[in-house]
Amino acid sequence: MNYIGSKLKLSSWIEEEVKKVVGQDLSQKTFCDIFAGTGIVGRTFKEDVKKVIANDLEHYSFVLNKNYIENHTPIPEKERYIQELNELPLRDDGFIYQNYCMGSGSGRQYFSDHNGKKIDTIRIAIQAWYDKGAIGENLYYFLLASLIESADKVANTASVYGAFLKHLKKSAQKELVLEGAEYIENDNEHKVYHQDSNVLIHEIEGDILYLDPPYNQRQYSANYHLLNTISQYQPFVPKGKTGLPEYNRSAYCKKSEVLRSFEALIHAANFKYIFLSYNNEGLMSEEDVKNIMQKYGKYDLITKEYQRFKADKTSARNHKATKTYEYLHVLEK
Repeated sequence: MNYIGSKLKLSSWIEEEVKKVVGQDLSQKTFCDIFAGTGIVGRTFKEDVKKVIANDLEHYSFVLNKNYIENHTPIPEKERYIQELNELPLRDDGFIYQNYCMGSGSGRQYFSDHNGKKIDTIRIAIQAWYDKGAIGENLYYFLLASLIESADKVANTASVYGAFLKHLKKSAQKELVLEGAEYIENDNEHKVYHQDSNVLIHEIEGDILYLDPPYNQRQYSANYHLLNTISQYQPFVPKGKTGLPEYNRSAYCKKSEVLRSFEALIHAANFKYIFLSYNNEGLMSEEDVKNIMQKYGKYDLITKEYQRFKADKTSARNHKATKTYEYLHVLEK
């Protein structure tokens, strides 16, 4: 997925730096990714550690991590279910088509009419199977994660869901094909949560805590609201031109609250090693983070230059720099 703050390109570097600090053998360690997003970092460590704990307040993220992190054993015939879902006759009474496709009269065009109907058809079928006990939890989250990622590929947006495009772009004109969200199989059990990180931190413990909170005032609930709508599939009255629901507002996206929330998280963390990914465009300065973390133990900073994510047109960008700096703040408590 094209995802703001994704660590896909940085995941191997993060793994390398964590092992330099903690040691090369992580096989008896519990690793927690408490702002998990799409789960890239947790997936990177899944085969290295005894257990991964993943968490995110966004429901689409919870679904993705229930599949990519918590699923770890084979699911019989999962591809047969994918094929069956792809072949279902389309319905036109679903929530996505009625509210986010132009043909329904909604005035919104996040998906083509065909793809909106197909998203609804598949989502309703998955829920019906689960509710009547035809599929278990592992398959349920595998199919939901597959739908979220497959729908995202044909979304008519410029990357995030803050707005839709006036005309269907080429990728949005393609027919949605449900493809399996394949996960790493291994012998270890993992755990995924759907909570506020500052609440969950009091309930968990482990060896390595990885933090990748939002950097700026962009709220993920607003930027990816359609993915939450697909994953939760609970009716509501969409608001305004973009069809927003009521959504979570993270303290980490608020200049007035971020330092207090961050220190509370560090203070409560029952983990030996804490790694914070942040960058030079964030609400907290390098000095802010250092001043907080060094209160609680041995502090260090690792820096890497990389190409910044572009969710906007180059000519109209707020940030003119093509590169940014990723900071990996390290604390040994």
